Amino acid sequence: MSRTVVGIDFGTLSGRAVVVSVADGKILASAEHTYPHGVIDRELAGQPLPPDWALQVPADYVEVLGKVVPEALEASGVETTDVVGLAVDFTSCTVFPTDEAYRPLCERPEFEKRPHAYVKLWKHHASQRQGKVVNEVLAELAPETLARYGGEVSADWQLAKALALFEEDREVWDAASHFVEAGDWIVQLLTGKMTASMSLAGYKGNFVDGSYPSAKVLDAMAPGFSRLLELVPHPVARPGERVGSLTAEAAALTGLPEGIAVAAANIDAHATVPAANACEPGQLTLIMGTSTCHMMTSESFGEVPGIGGIVPDGIVKGLWGYEAGQAGTGDIFGWFVDNCVPPSHVEAAAARGVGVHEYLTELAARQQAGEHGLLALDWHSGNRSILDDTELTGLMLGTTLTTTPEDQYRALLESTAFGTRVIIEAFRDAGIEVNDLVVAGGLVKNPLLMQIYADVTNLPLAICPSVASGAHGSAIYAAVAAGEYADVREAAPAMAHREATPETVFAPIPENVAAYDDLYREYRRLHDHFGTGGNDVMHRLKARRREILVAKSAV
Repeated sequence: MSRTVVGIDFGTLSGRAVVVSVADGKILASAEHTYPHGVIDRELAGQPLPPDWALQVPADYVEVLGKVVPEALEASGVETTDVVGLAVDFTSCTVFPTDEAYRPLCERPEFEKRPHAYVKLWKHHASQRQGKVVNEVLAELAPETLARYGGEVSADWQLAKALALFEEDREVWDAASHFVEAGDWIVQLLTGKMTASMSLAGYKGNFVDGSYPSAKVLDAMAPGFSRLLELVPHPVARPGERVGSLTAEAAALTGLPEGIAVAAANIDAHATVPAANACEPGQLTLIMGTSTCHMMTSESFGEVPGIGGIVPDGIVKGLWGYEAGQAGTGDIFGWFVDNCVPPSHVEAAAARGVGVHEYLTELAARQQAGEHGLLALDWHSGNRSILDDTELTGLMLGTTLTTTPEDQYRALLESTAFGTRVIIEAFRDAGIEVNDLVVAGGLVKNPLLMQIYADVTNLPLAICPSVASGAHGSAIYAAVAAGEYADVREAAPAMAHREATPETVFAPIPENVAAYDDLYREYRRLHDHFGTGGNDVMHRLKARRREILVAKSAV
């Protein structure tokens, strides 16, 4: 018998399952299913949504289970009896209220038109006011909690989203028996019992040293808000820990054997760390797609400003797990191609038989570092680390009448690398050493981008070969939960291999490193001027835009 495991990655727009060999980590088959409802950010039930809302329908997640697992199993050719474990990862913070039986409230007829009854996706940014309150109260009453999150808790996380529900739709709040992360909810669906994941609770739920913020702290945010402690799930389990067995109902839905091991849920970016074989201290894993998550482990604790969380056992048992991130990466490049590229370049790309991104990359690769005379701030989706400010916006400096699209495109590529360097320096300032980069995600296909990151950071960079890194990482955690390996540090080298080739390893080029050192100093001046109070014009412009859009939506 060749033992296998299944990993399921629930992304922003789709879910993917992989069937993986326990012995060597080979992906035997995969399947993907797009969520029928996608991201709901314009209107719900015919009514317009305010700016910055991003909702989903939990039934879409269940549909993924019933489609991708049987499809992947059939494609793999393995006997279902050979499958010994299952694990899932999910976007986070992705939360919603349910009734006592864990039925999502949005599925009840009386709440089907109520936005607060739906899943609030990780990219739901409409709880900024509540986030300010959360941080003010924590700073006064629980500063030790803020220390675990770089001095500020994101308005996109559990506390702010729950507080918005409490303040803005009390009827839905009162009807809720549970307030859950989507990843934990899926595990409950699979096992028949609710278990919170240390990954989800620790990084997004402010679960610190065995407890959530106290009733006193929560009621200081809003009288009566302490009921949240009754709604969030317990107990809490580490990633890779077996939390239950697959139920008969879930077995019928997925086609998997009843009774196999089910691991605690994980955050999608975190699951990529073992898939990249980057579990050891000093290895910084970059998951680069629409945004970038920066994950690493360390034997020591250090306070890092703007960090997304510092959680013991959060990624690897026995190590501190650190999460940082950039709110926009691929999204920025995509926006530029969709909105700023002239027809002449589109036509030239088509004549070459390549995409616009590839064409711009080819042109930009001919330039020396700094040749375009531009400098950009990568804040088109706000700043996650180290400033944690969603109100910041993008900027490009140095444009002239001779500036070309490829000039601007390269400047945007470089800006995201500069943003990563800011994060690396914050780690080092906190005593957390960063020795090399391992990159996963869709953007690894751009060799110019990879070389720029190596040059800007002056670090060797290796590409994670897995084409489904989140699901692959979940499969590794599943193998640990099934008892096939003692822990993730043992499982990762066996189930995730990185071969050094010219296409997968990028070494810093000394002359580029020197040029980018100069440009980075200029970037950092702009970063601090617009990001730390030197000039709040970005905030003021964003506020003006929001006021106008809200007024229009009310007409």
